[in-house]
Amino acid sequence: MRRSLTGLVLLALTALLLVATAFSASVGAEQLPIGAVLDVLGARLTGSPGTDLTFDTIVWNLRVPRSLLALIVGAGLAIAGAAIQTLVRNPLADPYLLGVSSGAGVGATAVITSGLFAGAGVWALSAGALVGALGAAALVFAIAAAQGGLTPLRLVLTGTVLGSAFSAIASYLVFRSAQPGAAESVLFWLLGSLAGADWDRLGLPLAVVLLLGLLLVAGSGWLDALAMGPDTAAALGVPVRGLRNSLFVALAVLVAVLVAVSGGIGFVGLVIPHIARLLVGARHRAMLPVAALTGALFLLCVDMAARVLVRPVEVPLSVVTGLIGAPVFLLLLGRRRYRFGSEG
Repeated sequence: MRRSLTGLVLLALTALLLVATAFSASVGAEQLPIGAVLDVLGARLTGSPGTDLTFDTIVWNLRVPRSLLALIVGAGLAIAGAAIQTLVRNPLADPYLLGVSSGAGVGATAVITSGLFAGAGVWALSAGALVGALGAAALVFAIAAAQGGLTPLRLVLTGTVLGSAFSAIASYLVFRSAQPGAAESVLFWLLGSLAGADWDRLGLPLAVVLLLGLLLVAGSGWLDALAMGPDTAAALGVPVRGLRNSLFVALAVLVAVLVAVSGGIGFVGLVIPHIARLLVGARHRAMLPVAALTGALFLLCVDMAARVLVRPVEVPLSVVTGLIGAPVFLLLLGRRRYRFGSEG
């Protein structure tokens, strides 16, 4: 019964994703007819010549990569959120708990305010954010390990404290910057955007999300055991210390890559795993794929809303995710039959 329910949920989410992805290519500062979008997609996928060069450029070169990046980032943040909630055994944990997002903010702010990595061209901002994120993760890991290991409480406290320190450094860089418009650029990046998406930027995040997502599903039994507590997991033969270390490294790399291409997008990694547990239960083999598809669909819809709410100006994604995610999360808390870590 549980497997059939999971299959139906996955099938329904996949169908919704296909429809939403096609529709998203028509949404933007200029609304395009859905028929023209389907013509472009059909021509590109079949290799036949397109009928309208302008529509082809807008749809295929601008909007389709953006929609695909939304799917990749949404799926990645959702599975990262689910895994880190298991790692620290805390329903309020999200992917940015490790200080990775704040570290990325320092790197991105340094690029914006000083021209660091200028030789990387359009990749400069992503390169700075990735270096900052990985550096922050390494520092959190080193400090937590030196103090006795990656226990849930130590990870939460270390990540939170260092995250605050990194945010202070980013604020200082903005304060000292002489670059015009630096504060606005930094704020917009920190709140998340997919405006810079193109085909060249899809490969790395797609590969990382697919690889680590498959590894997490393959190790779902260990994750189930870890969710029940370290003592229970150890009694079941799970190498708790090694699993925690591996999870930390994998999640740090995943979140660093996602933040580097999209900025800081809040609420996705916090709310979506709870929705997935509500739909199919807490077992990771079923919950992780559902979370990935739900996160992808959610962020795609959020990105469409961000493009049209105050058209032609684009709203940062975290503004929209916060407005939607907060009431959704409160609604979940009000459901009596839902508990973190329960079977549904």
